[in-house]
Amino acid sequence: MMPLAEIGHRIAEARQFQHLTQQELAQRAGITRATLSRLENGHLGEMGFTRLSKILFILGLELTLRTSNRGRPTLAELLAEQAEEDYDD
Repeated sequence: MMPLAEIGHRIAEARQFQHLTQQELAQRAGITRATLSRLENGHLGEMGFTRLSKILFILGLELTLRTSNRGRPTLAELLAEQAEEDYDD
């Protein structure tokens, strides 16, 4: 899971790459510059999905959902491990 601080850092990189100021992005997203600054610097505890997704949309970014394996091996990893064991025998 990516923490909000890391998302904020990536938002800052994308904003700077697009030559937008914090004030410009904040105005477009309907948030204060101070909120955007706290997000980008990892000092914002929480942000609602609607606001976050609006910022990402403006910057041409998106969140992607994927299944988490939560530390469990994948099927491919299990099969590879079994193949190694069979080879060693």
